[in-house]
Amino acid sequence: MRAEPPASTSPAPPASTPVPSTPVPSTIDPVGPPERGPSPPAVGTAGAVASASDRGARIAAVVIAYGWHLLISLPAIGMNWPDLRWPWVVGGGWLAVALAGAFAAWRLLRDAPLPAWPLVVGLLVVDAAVFPASGEAFLFASANWGWGTVGWFAVLFLWGRPLRQLVATIAAGAVIALVAVLGQGADAADLSRYAMYVYGVAVLPLALAVGAATLTTLAAERAHAASAGAAVTAQRLAAAHAQRERRERLALVDAAAGEILADLAAGRADPGDPAVQRRCALAAARLRRLIAESDDVPDPLLHELRASADLAERRGVVVDLVVVGSPPPLPVPVRRRLVEPLAAGLAGARERARLTVVAGPDSVEIGLIAPARGILEDVTSAWTDDTVGYEHERDGEVGWTRTRWPAR
Repeated sequence: MRAEPPASTSPAPPASTPVPSTPVPSTIDPVGPPERGPSPPAVGTAGAVASASDRGARIAAVVIAYGWHLLISLPAIGMNWPDLRWPWVVGGGWLAVALAGAFAAWRLLRDAPLPAWPLVVGLLVVDAAVFPASGEAFLFASANWGWGTVGWFAVLFLWGRPLRQLVATIAAGAVIALVAVLGQGADAADLSRYAMYVYGVAVLPLALAVGAATLTTLAAERAHAASAGAAVTAQRLAAAHAQRERRERLALVDAAAGEILADLAAGRADPGDPAVQRRCALAAARLRRLIAESDDVPDPLLHELRASADLAERRGVVVDLVVVGSPPPLPVPVRRRLVEPLAAGLAGARERARLTVVAGPDSVEIGLIAPARGILEDVTSAWTDDTVGYEHERDGEVGWTRTRWPAR
């Protein structure tokens, strides 16, 4: 088989005789392999579910932190502003934490890394300033917003880090509060209130952090299990699809060669009869194409054409193959309709044949010019189809056959 550059961009009807040309290698870009049934789900499904769950938890943490900061701490500061010891320190600290939290929320919702420890250190410094700035009268009041804010904003600043870091930060805030309480000359009642406050402001942020991490892990595990189950189902469907294709191909093989073999075995066909020889050649061409059809190759259409041309060359026919463009991936039934008329034509060719393929992103035309022995005329109606067009003409001993997809 010879491959040569084309002289035109579409298969043309024959002149009086085929014109030989100087062969050069054909260069064809590979395309994807044919479809073999359902594909398994994407490997990253579990990761995507875990990411979505984690993002929901981040949004919840931001809403809770700012809900506390805006709806509880800010009104308390405003109502008690004249009575605070150093109101500008309390208000300035509140604003600094709000801005730092906004930066952290923006980075969290964009999945960007956070400078966690600078933010945590700044939060603890502001907390240490707010306790004395609030004054003794507001030590356990909402205007002293350091009690609840440290835990919620520490959750934002330390998101995705080990839980022990959050515990250490909340413990540091508790130590700051204890120093402030002891500095005000606390009695047993104050220490009891301190213990209750620390318990309340520590448990809720820790519960949010632990719950978010647990839900994210469980979501990833459930998604992974579902993905594995879907992969098993897809493999089972693919196996059933492959078995069905094998049965269909066996039926096609039986239809292609069973009748002539039965006639030869029963003595109803004479091997020396030219008509019987043509039937054998056509059956051999179909069998060869069916074998090539099942191969997993980069370009199945050209592979099937080359298989048919190879069979003709074994009978001494010189086949010139011209390829223009790269054929798109096509379903097996479409390839079968495109190739089989040409395979039958090559089975009846003598001495020389010219096979031309013109392909684009959404169309394929294949033309064959060859001296023929009348095979195509016997089976022309077999290739009539709404999706693949078929034409055949004769000029004396020269036959011209063309198939095209889609049918125009």
